[in-house]
Amino acid sequence: TQAAVAQSASTSSVTIAGVADVGLRHVRNEGQAAHNSVVNGSNSTSRLIVRGTENLGGGWAAGFHLEHGILLDTGSAASSSQFWDRRATLSLSHSRAGEVRAGRDFVPSYVAWSRHDPFSYVGVGSSSSMVSATPTGPIKSAFGSTPATTVRANNAVQWLLPSGLGGVEGGVLLAPGEGRASASGQARVMGLRLGYADKRLNLSAATTRTDNDLTTSGHFQDTVVGGGYDFGPVRVSAAVRRFEQAAASQTNLLLGVRVPVSSGEVKLSFNRASFSGKIGTTSLDSQSSRQIALGYVHDLSKRTALYTTVSRISNSATLNTAISGGTGTLVKGGSSTGLELGMRHNF
Repeated sequence: TQAAVAQSASTSSVTIAGVADVGLRHVRNEGQAAHNSVVNGSNSTSRLIVRGTENLGGGWAAGFHLEHGILLDTGSAASSSQFWDRRATLSLSHSRAGEVRAGRDFVPSYVAWSRHDPFSYVGVGSSSSMVSATPTGPIKSAFGSTPATTVRANNAVQWLLPSGLGGVEGGVLLAPGEGRASASGQARVMGLRLGYADKRLNLSAATTRTDNDLTTSGHFQDTVVGGGYDFGPVRVSAAVRRFEQAAASQTNLLLGVRVPVSSGEVKLSFNRASFSGKIGTTSLDSQSSRQIALGYVHDLSKRTALYTTVSRISNSATLNTAISGGTGTLVKGGSSTGLELGMRHNF
């Protein structure tokens, strides 16, 4: 009887939403011919979202969130192995106790870092160009070319603080690993995030530790500290992210500026990745990459926008970090330049 009463008193909703984003990209890598292409998700990742909530009464609620990445330029799935590759979670929450969420989700370090990136971790201006398993360093050592936990973790359970704590936010994430097979994206992950946010100020700190079958020489640590402030005419942000694995480290610096205008927003960012330590007998000292990006988003409506971004990456020593979409392999110590124009529609 009690179950029937609770069911009849509960309210639920299911929402289908998403993003459709496509653009034209021009990339020129030093020493290679320029390349033009149609690309997906350069202002916001194209995706299909199915989510729902049910009010259970007494402050309790159940919910689910499923996100499927779409390559809008080809109509293909973003991942060939995971349909709900962006997020797949089920949760139980209480207004005073917070939320317990289980499934595939973003790790604390990525959440703390990406909020300070004016380009939202996508497109030619994205800070993701500096978070790659291509160069010899701690990320490649810990993950090779397999799925990395620098963005998401599988098999995760996390607890998130409730809202209404005077701006304090955060959470704890645990993933048991289930074999720690890096080739299939399995890893034991432990993460913690704590921050503060109000209408103007945003502060965040997070750390995520990963152990898999490639980190036998030492676990992979991903630590972020960042902050931002909205002055009204301009919003500024800064963050530092450090990756460590055994004797190798990589330190990323992000500086961001956003200037709201009547028809949209002007965005500017500077990224630097500096390496130190060793991978085996290979020294990483004195190697660094720098990226500067400038973009503009023009709002046609609340849901539709046009955008353009130009970006340039410069490398030192033996690094050849490049903007995605170029041809061939960038020469060591060379530069990569990218320009894109696109349209984004939220539905």
